[in-house]
Amino acid sequence: MTLNIVMVEPQIPQNTGNVARTCAATGARLHLVGPMAFEPDDKKLKRAGLDYWHLLDITYYADIFEFFDKVSNGSLKTVYEDQNENSCKSPNENPNKNSNEDGGNKHKTCYPDTSAHEFYYFTTKAAHIYTEPNYGDNAHLFFGSETKGLDEALLYKNPKQCVRFPMLPNARSMNLSNAVAIGVFEVLRQWNFPELQNHGKMAKACTRDVPADPLSGC
Repeated sequence: MTLNIVMVEPQIPQNTGNVARTCAATGARLHLVGPMAFEPDDKKLKRAGLDYWHLLDITYYADIFEFFDKVSNGSLKTVYEDQNENSCKSPNENPNKNSNEDGGNKHKTCYPDTSAHEFYYFTTKAAHIYTEPNYGDNAHLFFGSETKGLDEALLYKNPKQCVRFPMLPNARSMNLSNAVAIGVFEVLRQWNFPELQNHGKMAKACTRDVPADPLSGC
């Protein structure tokens, strides 16, 4: 079973470093989608990830368009909609896709329908909670930037794949790295934590104060 974490345009290196550590400890693959607000060799990023980087399976993408194209082997195409003509154009017709402008005509991104893929978009705008889906093999959990979240056009295109965390009404959002950790362990819980060590041993296990317990080593 393979779990993938997709961070779209992260802005705070410490959050990404914490997510990287979670991925390294659980075997989840990490996908970092640009543009990012920091460089991959940022000291704060490395410090948050501690010495777990050698355990990490990580891939970088220039933007969300490149991500969809590569992970789907070209089956998920991003096109652009001419707001005047209400029609979609291919990326080749809009080479400057990040500016959403082409020859003076403004376009908006038409994101692909990803319902055929194990993609889940974590957002406060979702109508479903994160425990509802039955996460399948090769699930991808998407998380947006700390300030903007995921593009609403993407969410609107794929509403059934959008999930959220239950929160108090006046709470705006959760910390990004905490949100990723909760999502990761819900998926792993459903999968019965495959290949993960599920018990430990206390340093001073066999003392008078510790009752006999095979999990403690006594």
